[in-house]
Amino acid sequence: MPTPQDRRHFLAQLTTAGLSLAASSQVFSANTAAPSFVPASAWKLLGEQFRHQGPPIGGWMQNFTSTVEPIDADQWRIWMSISVPKGDEKNIGYVTGRIGGPWKQTLAVCTPGEPDPQAELAIGGLPEGWHPVQVVTLRLQDGRTRLYFWAHGAGVVRYIAADSQDGRQFRVVNALRPCIYHPADRAVDGSVAVEAGLPRFAKRKAAPVEGEPLAPASLLSNDATNVYQLPDGSFEMYSVGLMQVGKDDPRYAPQDNVPGLIRVIDRYTSADGLTWGNRQRVITPDAEDPTDLQFYYLSVTHTPQGRIGLLGHYRLDAQTIDIEPCFSTDGIHWQRPQRQPWIKRDAPNEGLGSYLLHAPHAMVERNNQWHLFYTGGNFSHNHRDSHGKPDRAILLATTPHLWQKPD
Repeated sequence: MPTPQDRRHFLAQLTTAGLSLAASSQVFSANTAAPSFVPASAWKLLGEQFRHQGPPIGGWMQNFTSTVEPIDADQWRIWMSISVPKGDEKNIGYVTGRIGGPWKQTLAVCTPGEPDPQAELAIGGLPEGWHPVQVVTLRLQDGRTRLYFWAHGAGVVRYIAADSQDGRQFRVVNALRPCIYHPADRAVDGSVAVEAGLPRFAKRKAAPVEGEPLAPASLLSNDATNVYQLPDGSFEMYSVGLMQVGKDDPRYAPQDNVPGLIRVIDRYTSADGLTWGNRQRVITPDAEDPTDLQFYYLSVTHTPQGRIGLLGHYRLDAQTIDIEPCFSTDGIHWQRPQRQPWIKRDAPNEGLGSYLLHAPHAMVERNNQWHLFYTGGNFSHNHRDSHGKPDRAILLATTPHLWQKPD
């Protein structure tokens, strides 16, 4: 687990990044043209680093939305989650090691009571039958560590947080008042879904437990969520919103797992990272995009030049997901100068990144190289096709520069 030295190193990085971000906002405005990204050929693809092994048997690993932390002696801590296809079992944890291996996998011990004091990673206060997935890890400016994750259980699909003083034993802090809700959550009523522009859920009947409020329309999301603490101590969150279209709309895709729903990117803000508001729709497909394009996620890396986004470029006809770069100085106005994949997918049957590429929480600069650990999947999004036995793995790409040098 993080040592005091690890924590000081990480907070120093965060502070430096914060000062750089503050300085950049004085130079770049929301209308500033995006710097030219390096082409896809500038990325060195180092291939698979590791995949899930051991229990739960048959599980798939992903570091989708999850934090990558550089630690001592050229080691890394890659936060990740495990899920069993067509099963309910899910969990979060991390893998620690060096590029090229070996790597050690640690999964959280989750309990409804107090966190297990003997576990390397423990989450207490997680109700019985709730399973965490897609973890974001933040080292907060006040010294605490916070985990954000989607919790799945009987009637529950919601995004919650757990806090820790030591980075090892966590306690869930908002199980009944989550950050955001999926439309399938028990606290979502049909009238709220209609208010949110999702009439397909109009017949839902909310069934909250005692002491649990109904979900407001402003907090309905689909999935794929990233949270960041900003230099002033406040928080921003990017999550996937949904727009419903009819069968007569050219964007309606019967081959999708949720036909008629268009995935877009929304931004929220919060003073404490728990109560969220100021929802804004910040990225949607436009007239320059093909009709089958949707946006599956947005992860953000803060740099001196501004925010670099890794945008989930989901083509419904091909059932592929790629990583597209985008740029913003304020987190609200985003520019997409390339509109093409930034990382080349593996050729069929030559690697697990042949169909789906999922971005982590952020890229990391270390030893004069930008590191992008990402999840590759060799199966189509609707699971109807695959290149070999379906599986996922954590892959790595590096580049010395994110921007093209001016002539």
